[in-house]
Amino acid sequence: MNQLDALKQYTTVVADTGDFLELVSLGAQDATTNPSLILKSVMKHEYQALLEDNKKRYSHESMALRMDRLIVRFGCEILAHVPGRVSTEIDARLSFDSEACVARARQIMSLYQQEGIAPERVLIKIASTWEGMQAARILQGQGINCNLTLLFSLAQAQVCADAGVKLISPFVGRIYDWHKKSMGSNWNEQERSGAHDPGVQSVRTIYEYYKKLGIATEVMGASFRNTGQIMALAGCDLLTISPELLASLRATEALASFKPSLSVASAQASTHRVVHLSESEFRLNLNEDAMASDKLAEGIRAFCADTVKLEALMA
Repeated sequence: MNQLDALKQYTTVVADTGDFLELVSLGAQDATTNPSLILKSVMKHEYQALLEDNKKRYSHESMALRMDRLIVRFGCEILAHVPGRVSTEIDARLSFDSEACVARARQIMSLYQQEGIAPERVLIKIASTWEGMQAARILQGQGINCNLTLLFSLAQAQVCADAGVKLISPFVGRIYDWHKKSMGSNWNEQERSGAHDPGVQSVRTIYEYYKKLGIATEVMGASFRNTGQIMALAGCDLLTISPELLASLRATEALASFKPSLSVASAQASTHRVVHLSESEFRLNLNEDAMASDKLAEGIRAFCADTVKLEALMA
């Protein structure tokens, strides 16, 4: 048995790509996208006709609506190749405006509805800022499921739980990147790999908090740098993985003794207690966590930059 098949016994595998043409061979249940992945796809020759068609048909509309039509087009194509859900991200420049997040999410869901896509097949991705999480609270109450992304801390996960969001995406690889850069020459790759990887440990803590307290929000590890991080989180609700790492997992034989690292039973042994954070408490907590605050800000900046590049292509 290869590592991918072994992983699928315990975890729902999600493809992290906007390239719907390659989804057929990946065998994933769901798919996730973001502005960077959509930009990467439309730069390919295979998608130039799709981009040009969008530009021609909707040139009279606002750029915001044209952008949403483009990402929904990709979402619909993706859903033709996966049996489950697609995560579609709103404009990252709205990450600090709850009302704008809600309005944009509603617009995206309306476009999906016009294409005949059932709402349960779509997750709206929103950055895990305080404003983003409050927008998710409103949207969840209206039956619009959300995927809270750019999540780097337990505090963010705790507020997401209180908001009743459907799914969160803690970013394993970016946490790993921060700690590796911070430690510099003191970093020991072997000692900080697998279960000892700081990104893996962060997701484990969040998973145990949710399962210990019976929180229904799904945990989907994301942003992986290597297959070791992925296999160390076997048993997590979902893991969203790039096509390159999916191929590597498929090409590698699994150990005969392989067992999941995470389980509800093991989480029950943890000592977590429920925590409800006010806005000021959350902001202070995030501010005190240099890694989480740095990576959240950096992630939003990167998605904003790629959104601007997409708009330039549309124009």
